[in-house]
Amino acid sequence: MKMIIKIHKGADGSKVIAVCDSDILGKRFEEKSLQLDLASNFYRGEEKDGKFLLDEIRKRPCHLNVVGKKSVDFCMKNGMIIKDHIILIKKVPHAQAIITE
Repeated sequence: MKMIIKIHKGADGSKVIAVCDSDILGKRFEEKSLQLDLASNFYRGEEKDGKFLLDEIRKRPCHLNVVGKKSVDFCMKNGMIIKDHIILIKKVPHAQAIITE
């Protein structure tokens, strides 16, 4: 499965991985006080497969930010996020997780 992945690295060695379905990249979703802005540079990465994401997560701890049905499903099936942490904004699933192991 392909998804858009962008890795943000902090000066302190921290890592934030943004993951997004390719078909919703560039769009914006708002519902009540919540919003997903997938047009920002935060999500504008490269199309990669699930193996790439799993390899990146295994390298060191990171914060994971996932948007879109396919990406969220992949991360849930691979134990990166749990169902209770998924929110919907205009029916688009979004989840965040801190991976420490």
